Amino acid sequence: MSNFAHQNRDMSQQLRIIISGGGTGGHIFPAISIANAIREKRPDTKILFVGAEGRMEMQRVPAAGYDIKGLPICGFDRKNLLKNFAVLLKIWKSQRLAKKIIKEFAPMAAVGVGGYASGPTLNKCADMGIPCLIQEQNSYAGVTNKLLAKKAEKICVAYEGMERFFPADKIILTGNPVRQSLLQTKVSQEEALRQFGLQPGRKTILLVGGSLGARTVNESMLRHLDIVKSSGVQFIWQTGKYYHEQIIEQLKQHQPMPALHVTDFISDMGAAYRAADLVISRAGASSISEFCLIGKPVILVPSPNVAEDHQTKNAMALVEKGAALYVKDSDAPATLLPLAVKTVGDDQKLAELSQNILKMALPDSASIIADAVIAMAERQASNNRK
Repeated sequence: MSNFAHQNRDMSQQLRIIISGGGTGGHIFPAISIANAIREKRPDTKILFVGAEGRMEMQRVPAAGYDIKGLPICGFDRKNLLKNFAVLLKIWKSQRLAKKIIKEFAPMAAVGVGGYASGPTLNKCADMGIPCLIQEQNSYAGVTNKLLAKKAEKICVAYEGMERFFPADKIILTGNPVRQSLLQTKVSQEEALRQFGLQPGRKTILLVGGSLGARTVNESMLRHLDIVKSSGVQFIWQTGKYYHEQIIEQLKQHQPMPALHVTDFISDMGAAYRAADLVISRAGASSISEFCLIGKPVILVPSPNVAEDHQTKNAMALVEKGAALYVKDSDAPATLLPLAVKTVGDDQKLAELSQNILKMALPDSASIIADAVIAMAERQASNNRK
């Protein structure tokens, strides 16, 4: 038993768990879902998040009711290697700070969800004898998680075939935890359409490019405003905040467009999904897990600007099972909108996509991961008492 365990005997009655990672909604939503599931099962558990300074988690985690500490860490600059000296310094500082946070908080288990901060935090936890679990959201494992896999006790994954990245005996196929609010939406499709100022009974396409927007998805709409006007289909278009003003300006020349609801951000995604007969989206792991659980027909346009092109790999895992349609980013401005309008008018195709994507759903992910984390923490707590 480590000295670290001896020092903390008196803290062992109440479970104390660190959750680390972030950078994007795709890492943060699962992390918060896991924390909520742990709290539901063991309400007295103390949970501390460790994120990266200046990233989205520093706002989103406190908003969800949890404490968070920030590390001064960022990713390597693959284009300008000279800038990486500063990055190495930040990693060194982050490791020292992570060690201090861990000593003060004295966790009994640590969870890493991917993203910059999870590297130094879980490395230090493992070195200090604290059991670690990592959650890999994508069908192609991220660099941080591949490095942490050697030290992790359990690896929770969302796709089959992850043995090519991780030791098979550590893997649990859990799926990705998703925002509970999406699954608990009570509104009917009719009410949801009215919320967006659209007409019930008409086919509706939802376009989402993530919280910041996707230039290609936006371009695909702007290039085919004639189709938007003449197709008889309604559209809910989340532009993202970067592009919103410029798009509103361009649309002024094409008014009126009553079948189009344009917004920079949708706060109630549950209602937006309920309103839509078909979704156009990037292929982030969290979004895909949401589409699987609600059985939503989707056309995926993977972002080309992500590490190891993992979004294309996520998309193809669905396409191979007839569970989604796929349009390459570079082809999207020309072909995406015509394909979407054709697909939304084909009830048989929509039903087939919906049935096939539902088969890929892995429900109760957060609960299964929470059980694994609690078991690890309880075992550590009992070792600390010996």
